[in-house]
Amino acid sequence: MPLALILSSYVAASRIGGAAQQYVLAAHGVDPVLVPTVLLGRNPARGGAGQAVEDVHFAAMLDDVEADGLFGLADLVITGHFSSAGQVALAAQTIQRVRGADRAGAIKSRPVILVDPILGDAPKGLYVRPEVAEAMPDLVALADLVTPNRWELSHLSPGPVATAAFRLGRPALVTSATTDQTRIGAALVTAEGATLFSHPRLPAVPHGTGDLVAASLGAGLVQGLDLGMAAERAVRAVAQTVTAARTWGAPELPLVA
Repeated sequence: MPLALILSSYVAASRIGGAAQQYVLAAHGVDPVLVPTVLLGRNPARGGAGQAVEDVHFAAMLDDVEADGLFGLADLVITGHFSSAGQVALAAQTIQRVRGADRAGAIKSRPVILVDPILGDAPKGLYVRPEVAEAMPDLVALADLVTPNRWELSHLSPGPVATAAFRLGRPALVTSATTDQTRIGAALVTAEGATLFSHPRLPAVPHGTGDLVAASLGAGLVQGLDLGMAAERAVRAVAQTVTAARTWGAPELPLVA
């Protein structure tokens, strides 16, 4: 069974961050291992006040995961929210350690490194510490692919979506890539060109769609889908899930259902 290492947030009562990605990966048949960067009871957008994991504790958890031999079994690494520049640096070291580990017993000969550069969003702007944003380009440079939203892409690489994403130097699936008032979607940008996957825009969508996209995309690549097919399936998963949330009046993304 493929294994994914997630370095991101844990939010107990909300389907966001790394905790939510565990459900998505499990649904795709990928075994998740979450090393949390922050612990929260509820979505901070609703007033949740949690506790950032200290760098020393984050490092110790990573060492324990490695000691259990899981770095060599990780077919996918997803990075998301970070609470400090130190965590970003530890994530970069972890990627190198995963890539250098003995892969006897792993499903894939080489792990897929997916960086979701969580920095902020429109209209609020930056919602991580400035030092995290400053450190993020170093992590992006280690990625096999990235999944920024439109605002995050503009922070990393200003300019039109396709041009800005191309300058990152690795494939990117840019979420919220269209300003169309009736449709929303994601732009897949590679060295070969750009493709837009879109679906009807719905009001009052629960948080966590970017986390869903990243997890579904990564799972698709581990399962052997080509990048275009994995991207289409990820965007389709978001469209179906937000539609279900609206139909059922769900305050959170109904990932399990």
